[in-house]
Amino acid sequence: VLLTLMKINHGFTTNKTKKPCKLTILTQVGVVTQLLVHPMKSGKAALVETAECLRMGLKYGELRDRHWLVITEDGRMVTGRQQPRLVLVSLTCEGGQLCLNGPQMEELRVRLHQPNNAVVDCRVFSVDVQGRDCGDDVSNWLTRYLESDNTVRLVHFEPHLKAQRPSEKEPLFPKDEKASVRDLNTRLDKDVTVFQFRPSIVVSDCEAFTEDTWDHIQIGQVELKRVVGCGRCLFTTVDPETGIITRKEPLDALKTYRLTDPKQKTAPILGQYYTVKKTGVLHVGEPVCKITY
Repeated sequence: VLLTLMKINHGFTTNKTKKPCKLTILTQVGVVTQLLVHPMKSGKAALVETAECLRMGLKYGELRDRHWLVITEDGRMVTGRQQPRLVLVSLTCEGGQLCLNGPQMEELRVRLHQPNNAVVDCRVFSVDVQGRDCGDDVSNWLTRYLESDNTVRLVHFEPHLKAQRPSEKEPLFPKDEKASVRDLNTRLDKDVTVFQFRPSIVVSDCEAFTEDTWDHIQIGQVELKRVVGCGRCLFTTVDPETGIITRKEPLDALKTYRLTDPKQKTAPILGQYYTVKKTGVLHVGEPVCKITY
């Protein structure tokens, strides 16, 4: 059932020419059922009931979406494509401390803010960014966990550092919806979950892939504008429960029917990238409304 709401924007202006009132139509298209923050790129998601939706993604307390990054010593990013077991590492913040946990590893706690640590130049895909090094203890912990022959380090993005811009590569955080995943599961021998696609916002009570048509949406006071379909890659074949990569499903199945966005060419689409037009606080259970004029 679609619930259609109407509201009037009075369109006050600061110049002498009055603009006519713009009629905005809000049509409910779904309900937020999950909010996920991924503090570390390729790391384990944190499920939350509420989150701030900021220009650079979701924020929950000290946790900010994809603000920590594992890199090699020469600054190249390390993701679940090269190290699938990264998906089992959880990063949390408690009492001014950064906490890392992973299978068969003792919890590591270090100071969250270490302003005297070096700022490192990093490479995310083909984009140059910067991050604050999190220290040798974290580096040693991650290197041992990954059983890596080469040292890896963890860096943290801070507001004044050089960031990845949407126009340089891709928008910063995705939005998915559950009906599309259910549709995909009808084509698989083994079901997958939304965690395999690393969304920020999961929406239900809607038809499969209807998010392809949600060009402008509102959730509470938050307004989001669709940019492009989320082209899926090899990382979707990493099981978030085991950290094992198959390099086949669900990517192979998606390629049979979701090569639908010419901007993404050979990448099958599941979910959409959005930019934040109006920030605010999101809550699980809120209606998602499509905006039309």
